[in-house]
Amino acid sequence: MKSRFAALLMLWVAICGQASTAAQEYKLALPGYKYEFPRDYFNHEEYQTEWWYYTGNLKAADGHRFGFELTFFRQGVTRESNKNSWLMRDLWMAHLALSDVTGQRFYREVRLNRAGPGLAGVDEKSGLVWNGNWQAKISDGEEELRGVGAAFGLGLKLQPTKAPVVHGQNGISQKAEGEGHASHYLSLTRLVTSGSIEVGGKRYAVDGTSWMDHEFFTGSMSADETGWDWLSVQLEDGAELMLYRLRHRDGSIDPYSSGTYVDEQGRSIFLAAKDFTMAPLGENWTSAQTKASYPEKWRVSVGKLGMEFEVTTPLRDQELVTSYGPSYWEGTVDASGKQGGATLRGVGYLEMTGYAKPGQAVLPR
Repeated sequence: MKSRFAALLMLWVAICGQASTAAQEYKLALPGYKYEFPRDYFNHEEYQTEWWYYTGNLKAADGHRFGFELTFFRQGVTRESNKNSWLMRDLWMAHLALSDVTGQRFYREVRLNRAGPGLAGVDEKSGLVWNGNWQAKISDGEEELRGVGAAFGLGLKLQPTKAPVVHGQNGISQKAEGEGHASHYLSLTRLVTSGSIEVGGKRYAVDGTSWMDHEFFTGSMSADETGWDWLSVQLEDGAELMLYRLRHRDGSIDPYSSGTYVDEQGRSIFLAAKDFTMAPLGENWTSAQTKASYPEKWRVSVGKLGMEFEVTTPLRDQELVTSYGPSYWEGTVDASGKQGGATLRGVGYLEMTGYAKPGQAVLPR
């Protein structure tokens, strides 16, 4: 088992290090893409990189609070056509994490696999995206998540209350100057969630809200970009906000950083970099494992929406440390402030990459 994963890891490193060569076989994310649902919930193997990203904030009846993350990543290796089921056309990675906010514990697990004879993959007919016994079952009206780790597990049902939101403009979310530095990026920004979480030998019935991101692209970031800070917030008034800022090596922010505001009715507004600021407030947490220092308190301002609020986390250590690709911080956060004079409150997720020393290339969100 260890030798198989070592071989997969070496291949992952080779893929990341030679992305420019391999990318020639794949399509770029270009303007004019027309989304079709439910088709675009599933696999796009003509693009080199793709992921399905679930995060959420949940509570039990006794007030016990949790955050969760379940993500599936596909990295294209070759477009070669071959009937051999063990040909590694794609590499599949998955992350499963649980933030036990009340218990002040963070649990995480990582998987790396090839598709092989059904080890991981996507099946549009059944609606499944899976890696081993971790899975998402996707349909227009409901989604189901299953994940079992050594110390925790979850089984959740998610019902979207709004239509899919397409981020960016003209079918692409631009990440840097130049053709192809972009992704096709969609989200389900509010999924009413219920189910169960098992941790510490106890089973909790939980409910709350979740968020789903799906992106597919080939080489979206530029060589000068070293990481990003991504934020999703589900506001108490029924609206949602997504922002990301892309960081350059010199610390400056890329002008193609952007975001999306989704109102209570599901209407979306594109936010360019000039429309918002997202700035750390100098309160950092330093990881004992990677020595990375992560800013965990932020001030967000969206002038065109009259928003001013702070982002804080109720659990400082939510770093997902992995040998398979980059380590990063991703966890549950709270938002509190004002919008047009009214109180603004919400919960969400914050992701920060590029702060830990990169083992190899950072995978862009």
